[in-house]
Amino acid sequence: MALGIGTVSQASGVKIPTIRFYEQIGLLPTAARTTSNRRRYGEEDVQRLRFIRHARELGFEIEDIRTLLALTQTPHAPCQEADQIAQRHLATIDHRIGQLTALKAEIERIATSCAGNAVRTCRVIEALGETPS
Repeated sequence: MALGIGTVSQASGVKIPTIRFYEQIGLLPTAARTTSNRRRYGEEDVQRLRFIRHARELGFEIEDIRTLLALTQTPHAPCQEADQIAQRHLATIDHRIGQLTALKAEIERIATSCAGNAVRTCRVIEALGETPS
């Protein structure tokens, strides 16, 4: 069954320009074309786009997604490489959480030190002007 790009977009939850981009960078195989040069896709393309969308929502990088997609072509192979990608991504997330936690603490410190007086004595403005050590 050949599907147009609009139908594929709707079925996969991926916007049309993004589908074209994924095709351009090779995450999605080049679509077949009709005689009027319209892209035609199959159900496997919809499934692939759903996989990509979900991986992107989870924050995986394009190259990691490319590797994971390649791994799906050998379903009986060991999944060690997929696990390594997931573990590396988890470490990145943990690092970001640490950064965000520190950021939150600093903003809370600044925000709670403001007495609500005039801007010239505002602790928020003053603290933002300080260079962190």
